[in-house]
Amino acid sequence: MKPADVFVAVLVAVIWGLAFVASRIALDEFSPELMTTLRFAIAALPCLFVRRPKVPWPVLIAISATLFLGQFLAQAFAIAKGVPVGLSSVIVQSQALFTIAFAAMLFGERPTRMQTVGIGVATIGLLLICGTVGYDFSVGAFAVLMISPVSFAVGNLLLRRAQDVRMFDLFAWLCLAAAIPLSVLTLVSNGPAPTWYALSHMSVTGFACMLGLGGISTSIAYWLWGRLLRDYTAAQVVPFALLVPFVGSAASSVVFGETFGPLRLAGMVTVIGGIAIMLLSKRPQSLPRIA
Repeated sequence: MKPADVFVAVLVAVIWGLAFVASRIALDEFSPELMTTLRFAIAALPCLFVRRPKVPWPVLIAISATLFLGQFLAQAFAIAKGVPVGLSSVIVQSQALFTIAFAAMLFGERPTRMQTVGIGVATIGLLLICGTVGYDFSVGAFAVLMISPVSFAVGNLLLRRAQDVRMFDLFAWLCLAAAIPLSVLTLVSNGPAPTWYALSHMSVTGFACMLGLGGISTSIAYWLWGRLLRDYTAAQVVPFALLVPFVGSAASSVVFGETFGPLRLAGMVTVIGGIAIMLLSKRPQSLPRIA
């Protein structure tokens, strides 16, 4: 990769890691539903200037419902319910485990030996983390958070259905497809009056967080990531995502004083190690067709 593109890949990972901290700060002012709605409403603004990509509406909605709505709404609820930011950033990256597993079940993509080892290592890490659940956050909050990497993984596979389109245009319309149902959900669950009160009393900090989450972390960062995936192989680009949990955990430790006990820290490191093995191994092979 060119040095400039390496810098872009690292920059995107840093932005995504810091987004977990911004989400936690924003949740002091907004409900999970409203925060997620604002995130995608801001990121959908480019739809005013770009045409909808030639992707069927059912496919567009399915990708948006999993890759964006399901993933980020689950994150927001889990963090609001007390799941630490650093731990959340690690759990979300376990989507690599589920992506490979779902690809094997649905498309017959047989994992390589090293990917299988990575899946096993990451699973052990998740089990270690499970052993710490119930102390500083509930089992229910952890269960909600696990929806995020599963939705992320399903969205990754559905994204294959949208090929030969401009990434910026696609992600803008995916954000719009997420913002509309989220707006309805917010009005129904929160009520019009509380929603308006939260918006009209938004602080400068809250506005800055939402601008960062919607305009930078979602719109710009996803566009840059899509550009990298267009110009380079996934094996060259995707490993940079391993920086996200490190940035998220370090930033959470500085901003919120988040600490990790020995068992949780071991689990987090084990998960990241398993993901590294999966991402740095060779591409999975397709299973032979059976008559």
